[in-house]
Amino acid sequence: MRARDKRSPYLVLAEYEQRSLAHVAGLPEQLDAPGLWRGVAYRIGSHRLASGFDEVVEILSMPAVTPVPGSQPWMLGVANVRGTLLPVVDLKQFLEGERTVLHEGQRVLVVRQPGGDVAVTIEEMYGQRSFVDAQGIDAAAVTEGRYAYFIDRAYRINDQDWGVFSLERLARTPEFRQAAA
Repeated sequence: MRARDKRSPYLVLAEYEQRSLAHVAGLPEQLDAPGLWRGVAYRIGSHRLASGFDEVVEILSMPAVTPVPGSQPWMLGVANVRGTLLPVVDLKQFLEGERTVLHEGQRVLVVRQPGGDVAVTIEEMYGQRSFVDAQGIDAAAVTEGRYAYFIDRAYRINDQDWGVFSLERLARTPEFRQAAA
């Protein structure tokens, strides 16, 4: 039987983080290097996107959702997540007008917004990605339609384009905040 660790849970987690960062694939020696940007990477439709760690509160499996009558079609409903009601939004439908095909293993990103958090669906989770300035491309290469308002920079890695999607800007958008039909 192992002896109980007498350190605070915070110190234990901080040590785990340091050990984890020491094994990050890609650029471990440059984690705090100038020109390095890191975020959570995911896909919506055909768009490969990433959002800053500071914009994503949590990543969850798709919770059970209760529909809200009279709401916008992209508003899937509300979910009880550990005693807190979260609105759940189909981000693809909000941006493209096309419903996300929900599947087992579906993930949502929990985003902070004024007045309370909101969960947005994504189609595929890629995890953490790191980009450097040298990989930067013109954001117009990845922006079309409604995406253009939320993406102001982009990167290319191995012939794949990634747009940096502002979840903070999304949460401040009046139309997004008005889920009532």
